[in-house]
Amino acid sequence: MNHPLTHFRLACGLAVAVVCHLFGTGAGLAAGMTAREVTSALFKMDAGVRPDLSGKDLTRLDLANLDFKKAVLKGANLFGADLSSSDLSGVDLSRAMLDRVTLVSTRFDGANLDGISLLRPSVFSTLSANANEAPSFKGVTLKGAQIFGRFTRADFSGSDLSDATCAPFGRTGFIEQIWRTEFSGANFAHATLIRTNLSHVLLSFADLRGAILRDAILNYTDLTGSDLTGADFSGADLTRADFTGSDLDGTILKGAKGIESAIGLATARNADKVIR
Repeated sequence: MNHPLTHFRLACGLAVAVVCHLFGTGAGLAAGMTAREVTSALFKMDAGVRPDLSGKDLTRLDLANLDFKKAVLKGANLFGADLSSSDLSGVDLSRAMLDRVTLVSTRFDGANLDGISLLRPSVFSTLSANANEAPSFKGVTLKGAQIFGRFTRADFSGSDLSDATCAPFGRTGFIEQIWRTEFSGANFAHATLIRTNLSHVLLSFADLRGAILRDAILNYTDLTGSDLTGADFSGADLTRADFTGSDLDGTILKGAKGIESAIGLATARNADKVIR
């Protein structure tokens, strides 16, 4: 029992166990699938039955143009996967890893994306933001999600991003192409953004009509504030929302509620250019 090799083996076994416990490595390796296996599982599934791919390791797979049939992918790892033109409407991706995925023309309408990590996805096939390629998140739930990337003209109408964080997360080890989340021209009409952290976010000309932004954070720390140039908050609930340092050039606040309790509106940049 006291042989050095025995101690080494015990130490290695303990190290592997710790890594598996912390990162799910052992389960992830066992649960890995190929793109062909995923396609086959979805194709063979009976109508009305939700495929269960929970916890599967789907990293960097080509899963483009697939109908996921409202699959359950709780805790799945899709890091770097290509989901271009795929239909993930109604899927359960809660707590899933979606960093660096490709989302050109991808649909998530009505999906459960609570607690996901969605950092630096590839949303457009070129440097220009083609509206026809923007992903759709209509009616999704993204509560507590971590989001950072370029979502220009994406559709988040009716979605719930309560307690989500869209602020910069710092350097990731990859070449940095953007420094803040971009929602320019995005549709957040009637979305719920309660306590959502939108610090530094680019929301220029975004549609936030009727959205609920109670206690939302749209301010700055050590960088520039959120860019709300031309954003439409008509009829939105801005109770206790923090606009400190934000750019309000041409921001529309017609019929907005809770303005009297909003923070930093009067002292924000271009506050005199707000449209009421």
